[in-house]
Amino acid sequence: MAAHKIANVAASLAANLTKSASVDADFGEGIENADNALVSSSFIGPQRGAINGMSNPDGPQAGDLFQTAGGLSFHWEDELVGQDKTCTILIVDSLEINRRLLKAMLKSGNYRFLEAKRATEALAIMESDKVDLVVLDLMIPEMSGPEFCRKVKNNRKTKLVPILMLTSVQGVENEIQGIDSGADEYLTKPLHPAVVRSRIRAMLRNKAAVDSLEEAENILFALAQAVESRDEYTAGHCERLANYSVAMGMALGLSRTELLALYRGGFLHDIGKICVPDRILHGINSLTEEEWAIMRTHTIEGERICKRMKSLALVLPIIRSHHERWDGKGYPDKLAGEDIPLLARIMQTVDIYDALTTARTYKPAMPHEQAVQILMAEAAKGWRDPDLVALFVNISSSAPMVEMRSAELATECTDSDNLKTSLQNMGREVNK
Repeated sequence: MAAHKIANVAASLAANLTKSASVDADFGEGIENADNALVSSSFIGPQRGAINGMSNPDGPQAGDLFQTAGGLSFHWEDELVGQDKTCTILIVDSLEINRRLLKAMLKSGNYRFLEAKRATEALAIMESDKVDLVVLDLMIPEMSGPEFCRKVKNNRKTKLVPILMLTSVQGVENEIQGIDSGADEYLTKPLHPAVVRSRIRAMLRNKAAVDSLEEAENILFALAQAVESRDEYTAGHCERLANYSVAMGMALGLSRTELLALYRGGFLHDIGKICVPDRILHGINSLTEEEWAIMRTHTIEGERICKRMKSLALVLPIIRSHHERWDGKGYPDKLAGEDIPLLARIMQTVDIYDALTTARTYKPAMPHEQAVQILMAEAAKGWRDPDLVALFVNISSSAPMVEMRSAELATECTDSDNLKTSLQNMGREVNK
């Protein structure tokens, strides 16, 4: 699904949800059931487009895709790599005759072929064009096949593109070297056309499954931004929290995986608010006890929306626990002290700071110095983690947090190149 379609789906869902005057529990349940189907099935077809009438009315319906207790499962192989899907295959071989032979073997499939004689030419193509699969000879000019594999797999943009390595060089050690370098499959010449076609179909099925999982995750990020867009006063809130929390994570020496979870958590921490009516979310009067009870459900609803996405496992504690308090008087679980997950405590600290320093319907924006003083006072009362507040004050005293951005934060990390790419790509993805 194209990025703009994802955004349209999110906007449509948000618009439909905000028409309701009560919490729409069915929404969270719907996402949960959909993601449950995604996780429990071996592969995922492109039927996520069924949302908002975007699916093909003549094609299989969502109910046909997955096996049910009393029926048969949809034949997902044909849906994932079918006649409507043109997959792009990049053939990297210095000899034209070899490239022609491969294309002849695959002529019965619905493929678009790109060709490269050299490694640098192939890498340039992968940077500029969307490639679904690479067929690579072990021996190519400029660098070896294994070295090429490592470059592809170390690039976040191309790391999930499957690679089929071919060679006429006999020996199991070459196969081991190729697989260890990142090749997904390995075939020795002479090639059997039927085997080549079968391997490529299988690799493209796996690629389609990965693409669908990424698409499902992108929908959640788009929904999170739809929540933010409902209030003009919170514009940029998610991006700032993502940046601030990563800055704190770097100062704490957290792993790259934890930093990425913080970045994602910045965008997803309040996704459950899509279930909160506008009259509560954006009201100018103080909330009643009943309205507060509804508002507090956003942490649980947000976790429920995202919990079926395995790639978001480290983000779930952030979503659920970022409103807990150090003294145990927060919500939803009344956790106290270090029982509150560290990533959630980090997100809470920067969330409070950003809320204080930005204008809302009920208050003007506070200056940085005043916001920091309030944070320190709350830590002294036992409301916030005192060590994290002290760290935040130390970081923000040298460079006000409102001026930080992802690229600047990434340069402070030891693994700066990889992290910078990771954060910038994630930022671009959620902003499409």
